[in-house]
Amino acid sequence: MLDVQSTEKPLTHVKSKADLHRQVNASGSWTIAQIEALFALPFNELMFRAQETHRAHFPEGDVELATLLSIKTGGCPEDCGYCPQAARYDTDVQASKLMDLDEVLMAAKAAKAAGSNRFCMGAAWREPKDRDIEKVAAMIKGVKALGLETCATLGMLEADQAEALQEAGLDFYNHNLDTSEDFYRSVISTRGYQERLDTISNVRAAGMSVCCGGIVGMGESREQRAAFLTQLANLNPYPESVPINHLVPVAGTPLADQKPMDPLEFVRTIAIARITMPRARVRLSAGRQELGRAVQAMCFLAGANSIFYGEQLLTTANPEAEEDRALLAELGLKTKQSCKSEVLI
Repeated sequence: MLDVQSTEKPLTHVKSKADLHRQVNASGSWTIAQIEALFALPFNELMFRAQETHRAHFPEGDVELATLLSIKTGGCPEDCGYCPQAARYDTDVQASKLMDLDEVLMAAKAAKAAGSNRFCMGAAWREPKDRDIEKVAAMIKGVKALGLETCATLGMLEADQAEALQEAGLDFYNHNLDTSEDFYRSVISTRGYQERLDTISNVRAAGMSVCCGGIVGMGESREQRAAFLTQLANLNPYPESVPINHLVPVAGTPLADQKPMDPLEFVRTIAIARITMPRARVRLSAGRQELGRAVQAMCFLAGANSIFYGEQLLTTANPEAEEDRALLAELGLKTKQSCKSEVLI
């Protein structure tokens, strides 16, 4: 088995955050073989390494609370095999028009009152039209005025559209890779992998932070999960925010009958995301409700430090806010908003 730390000193010998970042991967890039070797580590060893990395870069141990609002639901022309918003699939999701500005701001105020730090706006488009960008820009300005960080996921972006969103004050743009390049065509045929990379490049060039992750448990192999994490970790720079979704099979979609992923394999995936992208916010996203409290607790131990918070995550259920607060309090975890004060109660 390849020694994943063959070019570095043991993590316990690292003296500073900067040293840790250099030593985690001295070559500056990860290989699939290195990440497969991380997957193969004894569970306790992997968790130990992930926790060391996490403590070095996030000494407060705080958890970011983010709220995601679907500002335009359903009717998407794409064929993503996991997505109930695709117009071609017979699901319970009903297509709707873009929400009004006042509705969005009302939702943002409620999210802030509930303790969220970041407000994310998602629209089921393949790519937005310029008139859509103008409307979303007004939403971004309004949400920013409330004192929240802003994020949007609107599909593919041209360079000028990314610049317009940045000028409106958008902090993060989400555009997931979804999976590894070699498994991608098993799930999606209406958008190429390179098109996803091009959008991320446009977001970076415009000066925004990148939110980029994917979905695991879609039938991919461990090697393909390793390839997916390798691609993320080798983005230059790697994303500031990394949402890891656990597939939620939805009736009417091609992946409706996909068997659940082993929960410990999911925890391993979180741990490896933390090790390979040490400064990123690693977010537990879709599928948290299915994982249960114990597995979520292990994910926090593995280095997850962001969650989507609230009752709804686009079109699938999300643990309710009170349940989230109770779990964080039981684990003694602080929120990003309260990290300089008392433990969340």
